[in-house]
Amino acid sequence: MRWLYLIRHAKSSWDHPGLRDFERPLNERGHRDAPRMALYLKKMGVQPDLLVSSPARRALTTAQYFAQTFGLALENIVCQESIYEASCSDIIRIVQALPDEARTVFLFGHNPTFTDVVNRFSIHYIDNIPTCGIAKLESNAEHWADFGSTNTRLVECFFPKEVL
Repeated sequence: MRWLYLIRHAKSSWDHPGLRDFERPLNERGHRDAPRMALYLKKMGVQPDLLVSSPARRALTTAQYFAQTFGLALENIVCQESIYEASCSDIIRIVQALPDEARTVFLFGHNPTFTDVVNRFSIHYIDNIPTCGIAKLESNAEHWADFGSTNTRLVECFFPKEVL
């Protein structure tokens, strides 16, 4: 089995209107929720083999909180520029290019794309993956290159307001 955790960046700040969207930092709630959600996964026994993040500041900061919680060096986070402003198909292509030795992958990114991806693999419509929300996808694909709708399903979602 392969597990993909789609993790939407934590809550970002709009306090600096002059900043480009790409540069927006986390706000106070984001700095609180990211480590708590990481710890929630850790307590469930999840151990990532690979962390891949959008290079946007809010996503990368979220990924850094997860790396710290799981005792991983920040240098091990792989920045994938194409996650920022990606389409659903782009995300699937990114997943299909993941290295096969990574069985459990945390992918940090953005809405509305992550909600669209989740709905592609869910039998029930998900209205919105909230900030720092996590969707766990399970795939029986032998290789990430084979990841798709015939062998992958949404297993569960973890949202900060429900678990914290």
